[in-house]
Amino acid sequence: MTIARIIILFALAAVAEIGGAWLIWQAVRENKGWLFALIGVVALGAYGFIAALQPDANFGRVLAAYGGIFIAGSLAWGIVVDGFRPTTWDYVGSAVALLGAAIIIFAPTASATTVD
Repeated sequence: MTIARIIILFALAAVAEIGGAWLIWQAVRENKGWLFALIGVVALGAYGFIAALQPDANFGRVLAAYGGIFIAGSLAWGIVVDGFRPTTWDYVGSAVALLGAAIIIFAPTASATTVD
């Protein structure tokens, strides 16, 4: 259940952060109105709370791992929402970032590998 919880929380955090940033982008760059910006700010705030629900107690580790999720999620958002066409290098970079995120968040920690 913990692995599923971690993955779900990372996915929710990605939607909140990327979606919030996209809404602000739309308000500022595409003149969609300040309601978009306000909703974006709320979504970005929600991201912070969602990230805090991760079972790992180390802020730096959670945020570092989330960086890989953010990279892949941003490209996916661009594909689905904005019609972005990634290059092969975009896909390779996303895969490397996701691999790095998985290593950071799922690797055994020092406390888990210590022998009593």
